[in-house]
Amino acid sequence: MPTSQFDTHDVYNQPPSFPTVNGVETDPVLVGALEHALDQDSEAALLGFGAFWGSHEAHEWARLAATTSPQLQTHDAQGRRTDIVEFHPAYHALMRRSAEAGLSVPPVVAIGPAHAHSELLRSARLYLAAQTEPGHLISFSTTRAAGAALEFLPDPLAAPWLERLRSRRYDYRPTLITEKTGLSIGLGLTEKQGGVDPLDTTTVAVPTAAEHYRLTGHKWFLSSPMSDASLMLAEAPGGPTAFLVPRLRASGALNDVRIVRLKPTLGLRASAIAEVELADAEGYLVGDEGDGPSILKEALARVRLDATCVAAGQMRGVLAHAVHHCRHRAVAGDRLVDLDLMTRVLADMALDVAGATVLAMRLAAAADAAPHDPFEAAYLKLILPAAKYWIAKTGVAVAAESLECVGGNGYVETGLMPRFYRDAPGNGLWGGPGNVMALELIDVLANNTQALDAIVDELSNELGRDGAVSADVIRAAAKVCLDDRGSARILIEQLALAAAAAALHRYSPRAITGAFVETRLSGPWRASYGMLDARYDSTGIVDYVFHGL
Repeated sequence: MPTSQFDTHDVYNQPPSFPTVNGVETDPVLVGALEHALDQDSEAALLGFGAFWGSHEAHEWARLAATTSPQLQTHDAQGRRTDIVEFHPAYHALMRRSAEAGLSVPPVVAIGPAHAHSELLRSARLYLAAQTEPGHLISFSTTRAAGAALEFLPDPLAAPWLERLRSRRYDYRPTLITEKTGLSIGLGLTEKQGGVDPLDTTTVAVPTAAEHYRLTGHKWFLSSPMSDASLMLAEAPGGPTAFLVPRLRASGALNDVRIVRLKPTLGLRASAIAEVELADAEGYLVGDEGDGPSILKEALARVRLDATCVAAGQMRGVLAHAVHHCRHRAVAGDRLVDLDLMTRVLADMALDVAGATVLAMRLAAAADAAPHDPFEAAYLKLILPAAKYWIAKTGVAVAAESLECVGGNGYVETGLMPRFYRDAPGNGLWGGPGNVMALELIDVLANNTQALDAIVDELSNELGRDGAVSADVIRAAAKVCLDDRGSARILIEQLALAAAAAALHRYSPRAITGAFVETRLSGPWRASYGMLDARYDSTGIVDYVFHGL
């Protein structure tokens, strides 16, 4: 039988499958930000991690985990309540890999001497994994953030939990903590009537014995509902208080944290988010009554750093696929990547990806230094909400523009672009939306105006002659914001851009830094990507940021 003229074997001018690449070896921007922190052992471990997350196996597991939504089974065959959330086996495979890399281990349970750059190296791993599948990382972020609060539990209660946090094992069995090899912890803070503000909490906690309480109320969003416990906020006699609420009671019976439903989310579909009701649920006191806001503020700060690193990784992941498409797709005989207009669009986005990457890593380095360096602690506190704001919002724009670069194929569900596009807005909500970040920044300034001056001076020094104008703009915007909180977005974006530019000065070539500064800090107003002019080496920018892809 003759071959049809429409035989699919004759397809041409379509890009090949995305290559299996090592996310470390192909990312000189990341390597530049990590170079001072890598010794022989940590470099080898990071290269191994990058190789896996760039492999065909990891991408296939990610596809299966994200396209097979978790399912809630509330009762077993005999009518007993179970509240089991079932995941595709690919999700468990991803979780196992990330657990082995120590993504959920909080600093309070570190084994042996802590690595001087442990936060930075962990953040790099989050960034690499997020380029392939970000949804499963939520469980590691909440476990690490909530796990750090376990130091406020009395020793007899804390010991079995801390022991399993050290294990780097993934164990999803719904069984007693003493029978498990590893554990996870979720966060349940938001309620129907409000956000995470402790003054909005209607869940009530009643003491029943030393360190033991019964909680009654609800949580509108509970992340990682199959976790072994969740860190929750409730109103105790002494005020808003943090509690560790286990999935199972000490007897092995299911605790009275009833999953009402799983939320059908826009993106990050590999993970599960539940609405739950607490009906006299058992909880363990974390800290003292009334300490809940301060404990949860620290936990949320950890979540926000993770969300910033994940958002930067997602930006790079989606743009990498757009660059790959444009390097292999031709129009009228010319590759898309060789057309000036397309190249400038890609290069413009690549500048934001580079800025987001180095800023996220700079913040992680500050988290390493913060316990013993007051300046780095102040930098982290002030710049984190700004970075979270800018990177999360820029990631959405990069995802949308990258989809357009791919064209019609990017709009078809059999490809990767729809998943990247749906996942991107989640980072704006993860750890607090944009307005919360902006108002948090204003609160930091109101309590410590000297910190802004010191940090702006440092940014200005790093930027050299490019920094004076930015420093003046930031200081003027800060003064306005203290009187007019509605103008906070002007300040937070300028601060984030200046911090990203300074981080690029520290870690990246002048060609990248100069283009970023001139187009972000001193360039004309821009409404979309592709506004670079002929002065900039757009091809060189793309080739550097996506080396060897």
